Formats: sequence, C-alpha cells, structure tokens
Amino acid sequence: MTHYGVGVILTLLAIGFSQANGNIFERTFKKLHEEPYVPTNQNRADEVQTLWIEQKLDHFNDSETRTWQMRYMLNDVFFKAGGPMFIYLGGEWAISKGRISEGHMYDMAKEHNGLLAYTEHRYYGESHPLPDLSNENLRYLHVKQALADLAHFITTQKASYEGLSDSKVIIVGGSYSATMVTWFKRTYPDLVAGGWASSAPLFTKVDFVEYKEIVGESIALMGGSDCYNRIQNGIAEMEAMFANKHGSEVKALLKLCEPFDVYSDLDVWNLFSEISDIFSSVVQTHNAGQIERACRKIMAEGSDLVGLSKFLLSEFEDSHSKCNNISYNFTIDTLSNTRYSGSIMRQWIYQTCNEYGWYQTSGSASQPFGTKFPVTFYTTMCADLYGSQFSKSFIEDRAAETNEYFGGLTPKVENVYFSYGELDPWRAMGIQDKKQATTIPKYAHCMDFNSINPTDTAEMRASKERVAELVREWIK
Repeated sequence: MTHYGVGVILTLLAIGFSQANGNIFERTFKKLHEEPYVPTNQNRADEVQTLWIEQKLDHFNDSETRTWQMRYMLNDVFFKAGGPMFIYLGGEWAISKGRISEGHMYDMAKEHNGLLAYTEHRYYGESHPLPDLSNENLRYLHVKQALADLAHFITTQKASYEGLSDSKVIIVGGSYSATMVTWFKRTYPDLVAGGWASSAPLFTKVDFVEYKEIVGESIALMGGSDCYNRIQNGIAEMEAMFANKHGSEVKALLKLCEPFDVYSDLDVWNLFSEISDIFSSVVQTHNAGQIERACRKIMAEGSDLVGLSKFLLSEFEDSHSKCNNISYNFTIDTLSNTRYSGSIMRQWIYQTCNEYGWYQTSGSASQPFGTKFPVTFYTTMCADLYGSQFSKSFIEDRAAETNEYFGGLTPKVENVYFSYGELDPWRAMGIQDKKQATTIPKYAHCMDFNSINPTDTAEMRASKERVAELVREWIK
C-alpha cells in the first residue's frame, strides 16, 4: 500500500516505535509499507540526479499562494531527443535511486531511448510542503493534490527539458502509487500515453475484511491447511484466555510490557491486530518459500498455543528491550508526534481516515486471526489522533466520496495494464476480471518489477512481456 501503503493502522506504527526501542512494529512496517521491491542488480554506473521542483501548496485554491519544493530523481543514461519519459510514481515512502537504475521499466526505457524519472509524494520522504505534521497542516495531504503535483511535473518537464517536448509519457506504480497511476490516467488522460499499475487497490472500503481472508487463503495454499488451523486454534485459545480472566497468562506468554491492560478492549485489540499483521507481512512480501518457512516454525511445536506463541516471540524479539510494549496509549502517544522524523505513520493514517479506510479488520469469520480487531478500533484511533469529527460515519462518507470521484472498480481508463499477485491480499480491492487484469499465480505484492529473467514462471514472464508489448503500442 508497503508503501502502500496502502494498509492497516497498527502495522503503520513502525518508524515511531523504532525510535523508542526498535521493536516488532518497525520490522512489520518495513515489510508492509516500504518502497515496492527494488531490484538488487542496479547499474551503479548510471548517474541518477536528485532534483527539486516548485509546487503549489493548494492546486485548487487560487487565493493560497504558498509553494514548496518536491523532490524527484532523473536518469538520462538512455535518453535521446524525442524518446519517451518513464515516470515511477512515489507512494507513502521515500524515493530511492535503485528504482530507476534497474528492472523492467529500466529495460523498457533502454529499448526506447527513454528518460527515467521518479517523483516523490507530498509529505513523504524529503518532500515537506509545510514545517510539521499538525492536524491543520495535514489538510493539504490528499491524493487529488498529489495527482496535481504530478500533472505540474509532467507539463513542466516537457516544456523545459531539452528533447522532451514531443515525447510520450508512461507512468508506472506499485501498491498505492499503482492506484495513483490509474486515477491519474482518469483525471489527466491527455498527459500520459499509458500506465502500468502493479497491485493497485482501487475500491475504497472502511471495513476491509477481505484482506485477512486472502492472508489466510495464502497461508493454506503455500503452507498447508495444518498451519492455517494451528494459527486459528492458537489465536482462539488466546482469545478464550482473555475472556475467562486469564489475560495475564497471555501477557506473560508474549512478554508484554506492564502498561498493557488485559481488561482494556483497546489494548487487547491492539495486540491481536499486531499479531494478524505479522502474518500479513509474511504473506504480502512472500518470496522464495517465506510462508513455508514460517509454517515450519509454527508446526515444530507440540501444541497450537505453544507453536503460535513461540513463532510470535521470535518475531517480537528485541535485544534492546526486556518486554514488548503493545499498549494503545503508547500507540497514540507515538502517532501524536507532529515532527518529521522519517516515519510515515501519522501521514498515512491520516489518509486512511480522510480518504480510503482500508482497515484490515477481523470482521469476517473466513480468516484464522480471531475477532479482536474490529473496525471500531481503527475509527476510534482516527478520532483520537485527528479530532472527534473523524467518526465512523465521517470516514465511511469520505471513502464513498473517493469511490464516486475515481470510479471504484470501474475507473473507465484506457491504456492501463493491471497486474496482481495471487497471494497479494490487496488484490481484493482491485480488478479481478481476467479480461481486464492479469493475476500471476503464487506471487505476492508488487513482485513483478524486476527484469525478465530465467527464474520467472511462465505466467510472470508472459505478464512482463505483455507490458513491454503494450508500451511499444502506446508510444508509436
């Protein structure tokens, strides 16, 4: 959604928590919301430039005259006048040179003598429209503003970069930035010739129960039904311990810090949300047997509770802390920090509260992670962080407005290629019709950006070749 986050609130707590004691939240967040997979065989000889462009603070209010500097990167190693511009869109992460130094988009730029660019989303990375992240300042954080930033970037580059004035533009994104690819093509269709959207969630929904359903399905598919059942049974046993006034035993078992209140719904919901997110991170980033390895650990013990708890402790493990602080108040205190600190938590959670929802809840019985992270948990957090106006009905209205404006699962865009991984939980909010999108078996979230290579399955290779074929058509 990582970005991308786009995703569940508690998983988004990583960076702030890392500054406190580098615990599980950091590792979970890094897996779920980091920049989509960057190829490792980058061409270090390429000279990637880091540059800045002036942007309006508010593109839709002429009386607002403030401006700010947006960061972007360029790689012109292949560019010849008239060649296309390939732009990778930044999402809820800091941009990096690696994205435009290797991979399938890089290869396509080489084929077509293209210019490679990478734009950074406002409020993320080093692109700071305002000095802090106060509630007042966050009101300029909105996807419509970010899309307008991109429109200004394209028109400015074509007008000022030598040899680019008649060039076609191809945009590419993964996770949340794949959503932006789609919505940009809908909003500014004449500015780009085509786009590639990998793992794009398009339908906004507050109670996103399907996410954990697919996490469970993927565990059963790759790790086996016994692993699925052990997770389900172990979590059910923990829930029963809380219900039967034995929550202190769970607290001791998982080495939770003293502020955790076994009688607090918010603390208990906080815990079970994080447990489920640990499994989400295993699935969403699955590569080369990752799910199978986790299941082998879980199945190595003699009982469901012991197998589950030992696996969780191995994930919780923090050499700098004697206990794991998973209390709700600690969460709120961390996320109330309005300084830019390298964390994207406060910004992304604001976007979910104000635009998308996408709370990956326990509202479905068709998943193994129990019942203790309901939608109320996340909407309560929105109100506690950003003000009482962020009620459940307010958040639902905003998500509905987003669907109405951008078309939900029927965005009515031309020349956009949609690809999804079968194991990716985000595909539930994307286009599943095989006539409109490609689903690649046994691959996870945003795993198709690498160059075509011999390790690709036939389906993965076919998808990459289809992207290349479409780009040839679009830039004729």
